[in-house]
Amino acid sequence: MTRFCAVIVLCSLAEGKDPLYQENIVLLDADSLESARARAAQHGRDGETEYRNGDGELVRWRLAEVVDVAEVPDQQLGDGAEVYTRHFRDYAAYRRFEPLLDGEPL
Repeated sequence: MTRFCAVIVLCSLAEGKDPLYQENIVLLDADSLESARARAAQHGRDGETEYRNGDGELVRWRLAEVVDVAEVPDQQLGDGAEVYTRHFRDYAAYRRFEPLLDGEPL
């Protein structure tokens, strides 16, 4: 059994609101990359739900995409273990994308 990490994006659609996206990073144990991808998709579908918020608006969470599934670099998880690594070239775009870097409240 190998440990994998999956990046899963869910989308919330609420009446009269712009979509809200949630990125989840989950650990999965699987026998192969293909099995881990299938488990990641199932995990995302299991997160789908709908409910009425405090204003009575219908909110629907749906799986948008399984972005990536990769083997965890450090199979022995512990303090300081790397769980997921990704590379990118445009740091300015990353800063615009990542609200926590601008102090934007969620």
